[in-house]
Amino acid sequence: MTRIITCTSGKGGAGKTTLVANLGLALREMGRDVTVIDANLTTPNLGIHLGVPLYPTTLHDVLKGRAEMKDAIYRHESGLKIVPAGISLRDLRGVDAHGLPDAVMELLGSSEIILIDSAAGLGREALSAIEASDEIIIVTNPDLPSVTDALKTMKLAQQLGTRVTGVVLNRVSRMGHEMRTDQIRNMLDGVEILAEIPDDVNIHRAVSSRQPVVHHAPRSEASRHIRKLAARIVGAPGYAEQPWYRRLFPFVFR
Repeated sequence: MTRIITCTSGKGGAGKTTLVANLGLALREMGRDVTVIDANLTTPNLGIHLGVPLYPTTLHDVLKGRAEMKDAIYRHESGLKIVPAGISLRDLRGVDAHGLPDAVMELLGSSEIILIDSAAGLGREALSAIEASDEIIIVTNPDLPSVTDALKTMKLAQQLGTRVTGVVLNRVSRMGHEMRTDQIRNMLDGVEILAEIPDDVNIHRAVSSRQPVVHHAPRSEASRHIRKLAARIVGAPGYAEQPWYRRLFPFVFR
């Protein structure tokens, strides 16, 4: 059975795309069959995070009726499957986000887990991504505006009948100005906090090198927490870090 999980946030800049790219790879390292979809039709960046920004066929082509979903699937060197979005301005002309749920349905049975990177905010694009999924993970930063928007996102998902799996606190620095975890949990009606990913300089270095941090700095704090999140999502809490021989020879285990 395919799980369709949308990673969303009420506001931009929460680190949603970075999380989807790295979480997808972390799940792939665990041997899971994973497809990631860039459903941010206006400002897509998932391909850039994975080191391949340009593709001949994209989700935009699918939503315009020019291609089928299977034609827009590509494989990362890790074996992770990617459905990218077009980054050209002309790709925006004539695209309709309403068709996203039907397009995602075409992938049922093709992967164990489908991760959707939604657009930021609560507009039509984000709404379509939430409607296309069975469950959502809300990505937020530990500050009042971000958590307030996360609460709006949670309420909207509940109205649409989409299950809220939990919240990921991203860019956590443990500074005095940040909201505490218990404060965030209370504000979000006791929703489960799935992970607290630190504000790790290795993430910024990885983005600059156009590599996900779990590959660029596999032993970093951010990578460790992302792998723990992946394990938690699939119910494998004992999973720590892949063996050294998998890290050295990943192509053998695709």
